[in-house]
Amino acid sequence: MIKIAKKENCTGCHGCYNVCPKKCIDMNFDEEGFLYPSVDSNKCVECGLCEKVCPIMHIVEVENEPIAIGCYNKDEKIRMESSSGGIFTLISELVIQSGGVVFGAEFDENYNVRHSYVDNIQDLHKFRGSKYVQSTIGNSYYDAKQFLEQGRQVLFSGTPCQIAGLKRYLQKDYDNLICQDIVCHGVPSIYVWEHYKNFIANGRRISSVKFRDKSTGWKTYSLQIDFDDGSSYKDIGNENSYIKGFVKDFYLRPSCYECKYKTLHRESDITLADFWGIEANVPELDDNKGTSLIFINSDKGRLCFEKIGKSIVFKIINIENAVTFNPSSHKPAIMTKKRDTFYKEYRNKNLNLLVDELLKQNTIHKLYNYISYLKIKIKNIL
Repeated sequence: MIKIAKKENCTGCHGCYNVCPKKCIDMNFDEEGFLYPSVDSNKCVECGLCEKVCPIMHIVEVENEPIAIGCYNKDEKIRMESSSGGIFTLISELVIQSGGVVFGAEFDENYNVRHSYVDNIQDLHKFRGSKYVQSTIGNSYYDAKQFLEQGRQVLFSGTPCQIAGLKRYLQKDYDNLICQDIVCHGVPSIYVWEHYKNFIANGRRISSVKFRDKSTGWKTYSLQIDFDDGSSYKDIGNENSYIKGFVKDFYLRPSCYECKYKTLHRESDITLADFWGIEANVPELDDNKGTSLIFINSDKGRLCFEKIGKSIVFKIINIENAVTFNPSSHKPAIMTKKRDTFYKEYRNKNLNLLVDELLKQNTIHKLYNYISYLKIKIKNIL
């Protein structure tokens, strides 16, 4: 029977939920808004499968030599609808054209995020674009296995811990499975997202959400929320309180601060990321419309890349240089002391004011440290 003694030891991957033969595991929200397994001991038969498929209990060390590539989709429309270079769509189209199925994260009817699947190109738009909330896997691992057993090709897109959860759940390799993960900063709380949505909506019904609207540029993207009454909210990303709180690690899942999957040697076949720092690496690919940084991690990934090669503009680059401006590729988020303060206060405060207050405290603390440093420096000189 799986027991979560420390919350940082559960990614919420749903592997145990999907594998339980007695369906005695539910995924329930804790007070922060993250899902954890809860076992009905009256139904449990102690088969041990839930522990066997836990990706935290069974970490896999990967030995490979990933290749880093800067690239973007030649299709301007798809590229502009995507967070970065529009590469996910090209890989997905390959799979669907072969009769396969694509799994990814989509908004539900309440604009929370869940995993689902599509088997037609017209519906791929649901999975495009970043979604800065942890997606609920639900039965997706089970569904993916059914398709794999039928012989259909499956592309499963998710965070690195979701890919690890899928692989432990499957318990064997499938030639017809392609795994694509992302360079993940961390996953925010659904409760915090709900709180922010309600604050911005102010009674209006949401009709669309874009966490990374690029009409203001790829590097200066905006969070845009549209409403049924024709009104909309739009805020530049680095000025938006929800994005700032996310980037500053105020409300990520506890496991994100001790992430076991931040590495350049990944279980996925392909890794997708924004190519931050592109101007220092390959300025010829920098037009501020979005460029992807991808890692080719396996032979399957290499084969996919070869098949989409004619549809992209690309350049192979040194992987160490490529991740200089993208530390989330290999370093976990940093646990901040402000996290506890945030969770104690956010329900009863304007989120904009709370985030700005916490950031101001960080600035004052940094200034104090710098002044202390200068005093020591001057003292040593004297």
